[in-house]
Amino acid sequence: MTHRSPITTAHALILFLAGTALYSYSAWAGPLNPPAGPVTSTYKTLTEVEPRTAVNATNTPGDADSLYKITQPGSYYLTGNITGVVGKHGIEIVASGVTLDVMGFELLGVPGSLDGISATVGVNNVEVRNGSVRSWGDEGLDFTNGGSIGIADVNALTCAGFGISINQNSTATRCKMNSNGAGGIATGINCVVIGCAAYGNTGGGILAWVGCRVVDCTAFTNTGDGISAGNGSTITGCSATDSTSDGIAVTNGCTISNCSASSNDVHGINAGNDCVITDCSTRSNFGGGINSGNGCTITNCSASLNSGTGVNTASSGTITNCSAYDNGANGIVTGTSCAVSNCTANFNTGHGIFVGSFNMVIDCSAIANTLDGIRTDTGGCAIRGNTCQSNGIGGIGAGIHSVTGSDNRIEGNNCTGADRGIEVNGAGNIIIRNTCSGNTTNWVISVGNSVGPIVVAGFNAAAISGNGPVASTLGSTDPHANFTY
Repeated sequence: MTHRSPITTAHALILFLAGTALYSYSAWAGPLNPPAGPVTSTYKTLTEVEPRTAVNATNTPGDADSLYKITQPGSYYLTGNITGVVGKHGIEIVASGVTLDVMGFELLGVPGSLDGISATVGVNNVEVRNGSVRSWGDEGLDFTNGGSIGIADVNALTCAGFGISINQNSTATRCKMNSNGAGGIATGINCVVIGCAAYGNTGGGILAWVGCRVVDCTAFTNTGDGISAGNGSTITGCSATDSTSDGIAVTNGCTISNCSASSNDVHGINAGNDCVITDCSTRSNFGGGINSGNGCTITNCSASLNSGTGVNTASSGTITNCSAYDNGANGIVTGTSCAVSNCTANFNTGHGIFVGSFNMVIDCSAIANTLDGIRTDTGGCAIRGNTCQSNGIGGIGAGIHSVTGSDNRIEGNNCTGADRGIEVNGAGNIIIRNTCSGNTTNWVISVGNSVGPIVVAGFNAAAISGNGPVASTLGSTDPHANFTY
């Protein structure tokens, strides 16, 4: 009789695990024989890994005036720095539909070299990004011959010409232009410049042409204007400081909003005709704060510590909710047919508000100006509802002063603490419903004017508390009376 060893629980477990492992191996290993045909690589090709073209002597050989020349559409990139040569561009682009990634490298020019990167006539749809061009003998990036160019995240430094020059319908984004000889950046028509900075350039910082937008840019210590733009342009969210000319200068039909301009050698903001200037501040400029032509609208702006006039506009303009204080000349000045409302003009060395003929000055305050608080030298003005206090510092001014002319309506104003409260030197004007107090002379009015009765108002004999009735102390019920109190 043959005896067999009993299978223990441990033996059974070992056999089960071995079988399971064998089954798993056979299930996942696949066929032992490879399929018919040649063996192929499972790795990606170099073209698949980097589908762009490197800029080098093999792929983009140069010619008589360029180190490298891109002649076909496509995406290109640098693999290292490029050093310029006398009489040559760094990279010349002669094909449309090109993207060039500088990859953070630098194109370094030499004296007598040409442009760092340039495009020939008719090139369109080109983008250059991410790098720097420095010390080229002409422009850093010159695309004046092309159109629809995009430049982003490029620094252009110490070039003999413009740092960046672009033609119509192009954009420049997050670029820096520093110490270039002809200017920071110059554009053609309908261009957009966003988030750029221009420092220490000769010939101006940012020079935009007609119909352009300049947004969130900074211009600092440029020779010439900090930011300038042609007709129909928009400048938003920008700052211009320490320019040798105007901080921001535009021609006609432009909009300037949410900008600041300080410490420039001429005006902070200098605008042509039919412009809109809103929510801007101008400070410590050696000329005026805001200077504008005919038909302009200036709203919610401030002008302080400027050597000249704070806010100045020519004819047919509107100035609303603005402040002009501590300026070296007048606070606010207008030409003919303008409206000034809800403004403050305080502590200016000249007049607070000085207007031409056919103006309206309504609901403004003029306080502590060296000369007159509100002044007109001509006629046809409505000066109504204003507060004038402590003007004529040193005894040489009035709260409101109509020097010559007729048909001025001076109504409902309060003038206190000046050498003269209300002074009218011409004839044919109407003065009604005004109040004057504490002036050296409250009223100085020439013959031939229409004047409501001037009444010295009395005072209540006892304190008033409760609902009344209390008798009037004014001394007149004439609705057009002027009061001294």
